[in-house]
Amino acid sequence: MFTGIVEEVGIVRGTNPGRLTVEAEKVLVGTSPGASLAVNGACLTVTSVSRNNFSVEVMPETIRLTNLGRLHYGDVVNLERAILAEGRFGGHFVQGHVDAVGKILSLQPEESAFITRISAPTHLMPYIVDKGFIAVDGVSLTVIGYDDFSFSVSLVTYTRENTILGKSKPGDMVNLEVDIIAKYVERLKQSDEHGVTLDFLKEYGFLKAR
Repeated sequence: MFTGIVEEVGIVRGTNPGRLTVEAEKVLVGTSPGASLAVNGACLTVTSVSRNNFSVEVMPETIRLTNLGRLHYGDVVNLERAILAEGRFGGHFVQGHVDAVGKILSLQPEESAFITRISAPTHLMPYIVDKGFIAVDGVSLTVIGYDDFSFSVSLVTYTRENTILGKSKPGDMVNLEVDIIAKYVERLKQSDEHGVTLDFLKEYGFLKAR
């Protein structure tokens, strides 16, 4: 589980098939093989750690559903370690399970912030609501508007200076993860016969499959 509060921006140092190597510093503290790290919001398993970088396994499914397959040597990525049980929770519940990839459509300056409009697949739009949470490349953001095929967020100075979203431009592809609470609400709106089930809880990581 993550919070959507990016700890560090890392630099891609290797993109071998099935393996991604990232130069980092802060997120290496306390990280060992087998740990979980969110890279642009995608939860990945660390396979090796050295003095100034780490490697993670990237499965074909991850390549299909995220923007990680578009990365090249020297690209920058958002990084976050999984939250500890005793840690402070500053963002929202982010599972690291990317739902889809969206496209940045526009960036409009508004005083010290930038209003950023991002497209989203139609099947995600029911989970995107005004003042609701969404993770964009692993960054916890608040929705400030939406229509049938896109939504808007405000990127404040801190977010632009401390995440890769500060370098974003129209046409860039970003990982999207909608709020898990919105998924529960949508499921509860369905008939009792098809409400929240054990299978649903297992699918979203709240119960372990036996």
